[in-house]
Amino acid sequence: MKNFNFKSYHIRGMNAETEEEKQAINQELKDLYESLTLEEKTEFNNQLQTFLVREVANIKSVYDATQSDDLN
Repeated sequence: MKNFNFKSYHIRGMNAETEEEKQAINQELKDLYESLTLEEKTEFNNQLQTFLVREVANIKSVYDATQSDDLN
């Protein structure tokens, strides 16, 4: 099983200084996807879904913590 490092793309995208740089990173990820076999694309999609769920949960956790701090 191939492990896709979505966090590295995510961090690079967040730190991109221009919209063109963000687009280049997104294109790099799209090109990677297109180079995969059907089986690898399935694994890519599964890993991406897991990464996104985890990131949203982390963001929600931080948001909830800031909201509870505001109430105190």
